[in-house]
This record gives sequence, structure tokens and C-alpha cells, in this order.
Amino acid sequence: MPAKSRFTKLDAFTKTVEDARVRTTSGGIVTITSLVLIIWLVWGEWADYRRIVVHPELIVDKGRGEKMEIHMNISFPRIPCELLTLDVMDVSGEVQTGVMHGVNKVRLANVNEGGHEIETKALQLHADDGAVHLDPNYCGGCYGAPPPTSASKPGCCNTCDEVRDAYASVSWSFGRGENVEQCEREHYGEHLDEQRREGCRIEGGIRVNKVVGNFHFAPGKSFSNGNMHVHDLENYFQSPVEGGHTFSHKVHHLRFGPQLPDEVVKKMGNKGMAWSNHHLNPLDDTEQTTDEKAFNYMYFVKVVSTAYLPLGWDKKGNLLDVPHELIELGSYGHGEAGSIESHQYSVTSHKRSLSGGSDAQEGHKERLHARGGIPGDISPMKVINREARSKSFSGFLVGVCAVIGGTLTVAAAIDRALYEGTQRVKKLHEG
Repeated sequence: MPAKSRFTKLDAFTKTVEDARVRTTSGGIVTITSLVLIIWLVWGEWADYRRIVVHPELIVDKGRGEKMEIHMNISFPRIPCELLTLDVMDVSGEVQTGVMHGVNKVRLANVNEGGHEIETKALQLHADDGAVHLDPNYCGGCYGAPPPTSASKPGCCNTCDEVRDAYASVSWSFGRGENVEQCEREHYGEHLDEQRREGCRIEGGIRVNKVVGNFHFAPGKSFSNGNMHVHDLENYFQSPVEGGHTFSHKVHHLRFGPQLPDEVVKKMGNKGMAWSNHHLNPLDDTEQTTDEKAFNYMYFVKVVSTAYLPLGWDKKGNLLDVPHELIELGSYGHGEAGSIESHQYSVTSHKRSLSGGSDAQEGHKERLHARGGIPGDISPMKVINREARSKSFSGFLVGVCAVIGGTLTVAAAIDRALYEGTQRVKKLHEG
């Protein structure tokens, strides 16, 4: 048998001669409709292929020796900047030294005067400025206290802060610095009285070790007494202002790591949730008010490392492997090809009065000094949000073939039904 005959029997697409074909008006309408439908459905397949979705993954965080940036903007309307301090501590209770920061103290006018900004000054975090004197041999006294180890000149107290450190080392109350030469020269008491009715805003960022720890705000200079970290609160409690100072505050913004762009946050919320940056920074716009001086606010945060990897990202090097000193504050976490290493956090807040009594109603009996603290715990897990196409190119081709084949098959069935129906109606009329 010739080869042509063998292949002829395998032909699944039988043909009809031109004379046996019947063209109808309804068939033309069905054809045009099916072509329009095919174009529309193919365009939908193309748009679906081009659509980018974010797939979350959960892995164990194996990072070691990393840094983390904390960006804050917090207002204290009833504490002057001269009293307000910021301390960063690790899990052992030791104050972290060598912290890179760009934090500013903004003096705010009294709330009754509108609360406008008065002056912005860089915050000195765990560091003191040395005094500049005409006499290089000058050596100030410490007024009975041992000279601090951090003094700019060993064995001397050349600045008011160094005298305060010396007093703190032996747990002496310092007060306004009356009759202290260094403080009178620097007008410490006058500056304090000048700001008594003012408020203060702490804004900026710090870069810390990515370990369990806390940072807190307190009124008064901090010092360590044995295994305790305490503050000199005399000037806070003995305020000549009516109503005194309180720890009322508003958290305008608090985040860990770089801010995710709005378009990224929108993509992350496509799966049934309307996300915003408030989902990543739940303390934003939190406000607490009190009329008590001895009041403690605590925000317990659980920090979860979060990475965002855009479409086409291919790890060739990790920006976090670069010495952090070479990366300016605010840029740490921004990687190549638009990748971002940031952090989400959850928070549980607690507040309590410390003005005496058993504190049994609040579930605590110990008495501590007034402050606002944010202890942080680092989660061992890491969330990776990875961009990807909603379908592969082969999936797109399969979809196109399914659209064309399915539409033409249904159109042929509809056309056949219309043709058969028309023929039956004609036979009924003729009969």
C-alpha cells in the first residue's frame, strides 16, 4: 500500500468541498462575535501573564552579627529637652556604645502656646562634649565625688556633665548645679528653668546591634548603680511649674528598618487585605496622656525580619555583608535591584502608676521610676516577600490555545444549532 494511503487513514481533520459548504447570515454573526471574544480573552491572558504577585515565604533567620536601624518621631509635650534622655541597652542591661545615630531634639513651645518648634539640636547619645578653656592646664574639681572614667581629662571634672557623672557614680542627687563652677559657667540651671514649660520631640534614627534589648526615654541623666540602670529624677519631680512634668507622649512614627514604598505595600495587600504602612508600624499615631508624674509606659515589641525581593532579583552579593560604617544612616537595608531588608513588628502595651500603693490593680507591685520604654525581642523566623509572574510563558501559551479552541468549538456548536433550527422552521412552513 502506498505511503500516502496509510497517512490518509490517520487524518483527524476531514475536509469538505467548497460546493458542499453553506454560508448563512447567522454564521457570519457568530464568527464575528467569536473573533471579538477571542481577542478579548487573549488580551486577558496576556494581562494575567504580565501581572506580578507577591509570594510570602517563612524561613529560619540565620543572620548573625547584623545591624538594625530604628527610626522614630515621638513628642513629649510636658518634658523639656534639657531633661529628656534616650538610652539604648542590650539584653544584658549594658548600655550599647558606638551606636551610629542621627537623632535630634526639637524644643517645642507649651501646648497652650501652639506647640510650635523653637529649636532643633543634635542629641548626644552616651557622649559628652569636652570643655574648651583658655588654660590647657585647667582641672575642675568633682566636689567630693570620684572623677568619672569618661572625663575628657583624667582625674578632673571640666564640664557640668562630668560633675553630674561623678555624682551619679556614687548615687548622689545633683539638682540644678548650684555653687558648681562648671554648671554656673555653662548656665545649666538657667537653661533648665528657661525650658521648664516646654515640650520636646525626639526625631531621627539609630543603628544598633540586631539583638534582644530595649531603648527607653526617661527624664534625667542615666547612670549605672551596681546592676541597676537608673536616672537622676530630682529635677523632674521638683518642678516649679504648676502641674509639673508628666510622661504624656505621642508616637508619630516608629519603624524598624527602611520604609517600604507604597507600591510595594499595595502589592503585599492584594490577597484579600487592604494593607497600609500601619500594618508594618502599628505604633504610628499612638497617643498616651496622664496627669501623674510617676507613670510608666511600656511597649513590648516583637521584631520580625522581612525581606522584599523584586521580580528579576538574583542574589550576587548581600548589601548587609558590607561594613555598616560605610553605609549612611537611612540607607542600611536597601540592596541591589530594588531589594529591601526591613522589619515588621507586633506590639503589646502596658501602663501603670508608680505613685505609691501596691499597684495590685495593674498586676504589679514593684515601684520604678517614670519613663517610656520599648523593649524589643527578635523573632528567629524571617518573612521573605518574593515577586513573581502569576503564570509562566508556557502557561500563557496553553491559555491562549484553550481560549481559541474552546471559543471556536462553542461557536461551531451554536452556529450548527441555529442552522438546524432555521431548516426545521422552513420545513414546517413549507409543509
